[in-house]
Amino acid sequence: MSPAVDFHTGIAEPLDFACRLLRKAVRRGVRVLVTTPRAAELDRLLWTFEVGDFVPHARCPEAPVSLLARTPLWLAGSVDAALAVANLGPAMPRVLVNLGAEPPPDASSFDRLIEIVGHEPDEAAAGRERWRGYKAQGLDITHHAPAGTVSSSVSSSGSSSA
Repeated sequence: MSPAVDFHTGIAEPLDFACRLLRKAVRRGVRVLVTTPRAAELDRLLWTFEVGDFVPHARCPEAPVSLLARTPLWLAGSVDAALAVANLGPAMPRVLVNLGAEPPPDASSFDRLIEIVGHEPDEAAAGRERWRGYKAQGLDITHHAPAGTVSSSVSSSGSSSA
């Protein structure tokens, strides 16, 4: 089965946006792997972005496998870094939130892919590259634009709906 792909584009503060999204996922019982070159910064933000609100998480590959097995949110520099540490079967996150420039090496490893794309030109260009890559794989993409702009869904055939 192909993963669902969601693109959140034009995000002014990608790490703040990720904190809110990840808090919501954890509250719903969803296990998530987050890939970002800014894992240390996201780690700090998850402790402090909202007073009195803790989002349980661990960093890969630093955390022991026993901790990862019971932690709903994994932070890693890349998918490969996380998968090299642990193959936990059903405990493996099935949702990937990507804040990095590279797509996952195997999108089919996940049930859902969420791309958070910043508003800077280099971030937007990298996001467009990932979009084209997912489209070339025949994946359906849902676009979530910032408030005040139009969102759309794009199927593998290239048709879109707003």
